[in-house]
Amino acid sequence: MGKTELYSLFKAFLDCLCLCIPWGRDEALVENERDTESGHLIYRGGDILESRYEIVDTLGEGTFGKVVQCFDHGRGGRPVALKIIKNLEKYREAAKLEIHVLEKITERDPDNKHHCVQMLEWFNYYGHVCISFELLSLSTFDFQKANNFLPYPINQIRHMAHQICHAVSFLHDNKLTHTDLKPENILFVNSDFSLVHNAEKKCSEKRVKDTTVRLIDFGSATFDHEHHSTVISTRHYRAPEVILELGWSHPCDVWSIGCILFEYYKGSTLYQTHDNKEHLAMMESVLGPLPQRMIQRSRKQKYFHRGRLDWNESSKAGRYVKAKCKPLTKYLLSHGTEHHHFFNLLEKMLEYEPSKRITLPSALTHPFFVYQARSKVWRNSCDMSR
Repeated sequence: MGKTELYSLFKAFLDCLCLCIPWGRDEALVENERDTESGHLIYRGGDILESRYEIVDTLGEGTFGKVVQCFDHGRGGRPVALKIIKNLEKYREAAKLEIHVLEKITERDPDNKHHCVQMLEWFNYYGHVCISFELLSLSTFDFQKANNFLPYPINQIRHMAHQICHAVSFLHDNKLTHTDLKPENILFVNSDFSLVHNAEKKCSEKRVKDTTVRLIDFGSATFDHEHHSTVISTRHYRAPEVILELGWSHPCDVWSIGCILFEYYKGSTLYQTHDNKEHLAMMESVLGPLPQRMIQRSRKQKYFHRGRLDWNESSKAGRYVKAKCKPLTKYLLSHGTEHHHFFNLLEKMLEYEPSKRITLPSALTHPFFVYQARSKVWRNSCDMSR
């Protein structure tokens, strides 16, 4: 028998053998067919990873990869969220850093009392780092979007704000800065809602029944001793010291929280822009002139002329800023005491100077929270009057 015939028989034997092996659907894929060109794992509903995680549906997608809902058969079929990182080296390395942060959080908060999402397990699946979490519900952004961007009622804002401040204060106590706080990264544990009539808007609106939230996405979280990237935070929640390249620390998270709480209250972002100088002009329209000390120390002198922001109010961009932005207190929806307390807290969170910005332990004792406790209205679905 010649070499060619031997090779043909051997190949036929291997083909038969492969047909007999009980491969899973995704395991049967050869390496270059398992992933998309961009590095995402190819999967379908019903696929099972690690003989344990049964994929049900896709929950979301980002530059890092995808998040899917699974039944965790290793935990009795418990529903979980599984974050599947792209099969690319830079995302794998970032995932390892996030896992380190999540492990620290679990170590310091074993009973899950500090409102941060709980990591359950992590594993490597054919080059994809996978992290399983408790399954949560809609983000505070997605709920507001589904509600036509109507504001959250002040009492709901208070409860969410208290939890957010508590969670981020816990991070700061453990020498961590989140660096990417935004409504998309704050999820409701349960986003079930009731429909109520909004007399002012003359429409029905969704009212979430339980405002318990969890803070998520620690992929950019940075320990105090680690290298601090020059640019952090999603644009609309970026602190002035970051834009001016003055260095940053825990106070940049406090600024982001102030922007988030305003968005909950108004239904729109405080600073809707994608340009640094325009962003600074908006800040000045809302909060007044930037401090001279920050301007003088900034590495971004191109934004300034003779110690002031180089900004033409008569330009197209200038007219846009003038139309979009007004002094902070002009956004008050009511002159009730709790609204004024809320805006006083916002002013302290949106202090330009990081060293003068309110700390979160101090924020948690602010009259906005104390007033509620004294009024005995601390509950999730209380009087929702604005």
